[in-house]
Amino acid sequence: MNIKKTNLQALLLAAMLALPLAANADAAAMADGAPGAGPGFGHPAGPGMEDGHPMRGPEAMHGGPAMPGMMPPGAPGMGGEPPFLRGLDLSEAQQDKVFAILHAQEPYLRDQGKAAAKAHAALRELAHAAQYDDAKAASLAQAGAQAMANIMLQHVRTEQKLLALLTPEQRKQLDERARPQEQPRQAPRAPRQ
Repeated sequence: MNIKKTNLQALLLAAMLALPLAANADAAAMADGAPGAGPGFGHPAGPGMEDGHPMRGPEAMHGGPAMPGMMPPGAPGMGGEPPFLRGLDLSEAQQDKVFAILHAQEPYLRDQGKAAAKAHAALRELAHAAQYDDAKAASLAQAGAQAMANIMLQHVRTEQKLLALLTPEQRKQLDERARPQEQPRQAPRAPRQ
């Protein structure tokens, strides 16, 4: 058993030492402009990256620059409907209305995502600028925060519109799902030796 553990430790140590070397070699190749260098997928920073920063939040699904945030209901990969509606037997008319509500909000969410991303990028640029202007930084931070607040508020409004489409029975099903389920408590396990 000791031999296997020692081999595993040596392998993990070698991997930990090799990772920074590989990253540095790739970064050096990208800096030299070597063809085919870097993560690829048609973008010098790789898939899901914008200017070397990971794409997150609403901008990630719209292909915009990085900004932390929440994915709106019905985002790609979610099956076209918000997760809280899954498992409910929606009529065709309800499904059509859900689609219309989600589709109608997209231009607004995209505009707000762009505004937030633009403010974030300008703030990041200002942080690295030779001359820093605190008033401008505060203004950019406020603009980015306002755009993110608008996105979050739109999500709440959309959820309320979607909930209004449901029948009383469907609302009851949602309420039952939201209640924490009573689970029997298990005795704590003894610590391993």
